[in-house]
Amino acid sequence: MMLAYRLVRLIETHADVLASSLLHKVQSSKFTTEYRNVPPEELKQRVYEIYRHLGDWLLGEGQSVIEKRYVEIGARRAHQQVPLSQLTWAIILTKENLWEFLKQESILDRPVEIFGELEMLQLLEQFFDRAIYYAGVGYERVAAAHAWPEMSLAGQTR
Repeated sequence: MMLAYRLVRLIETHADVLASSLLHKVQSSKFTTEYRNVPPEELKQRVYEIYRHLGDWLLGEGQSVIEKRYVEIGARRAHQQVPLSQLTWAIILTKENLWEFLKQESILDRPVEIFGELEMLQLLEQFFDRAIYYAGVGYERVAAAHAWPEMSLAGQTR
């Protein structure tokens, strides 16, 4: 568990760098073109908050906080007319951005630490799985309240 804490602290202390890197990836991805409806500073701030408070969510506060935060994010993106597929892809990019960072900053000193890293990876996978689910819930609530037709992958209504 000690390695998990070290990895979380590493992520949290580099939240600004991670947020800037992700902002560039979201803005340049062909799968997130409708994110131009999201002000860049807002997107960077939300991503910064995710990385900065990841430890609280993984090692402490738990699922109810993740649910609340991602339902809000899903609802906000729905109001901004970002298709659900692009919201999902942005969350996947958030995870991939984090993996790339952790690979570059590998802090494994001994083989026994691999078990700690595996535990951390499992916690991160659970976090991002729940993030995708709850963002979808928030998005669907807004769509249902406004009786919006489903969005296709290309962001066009069917």
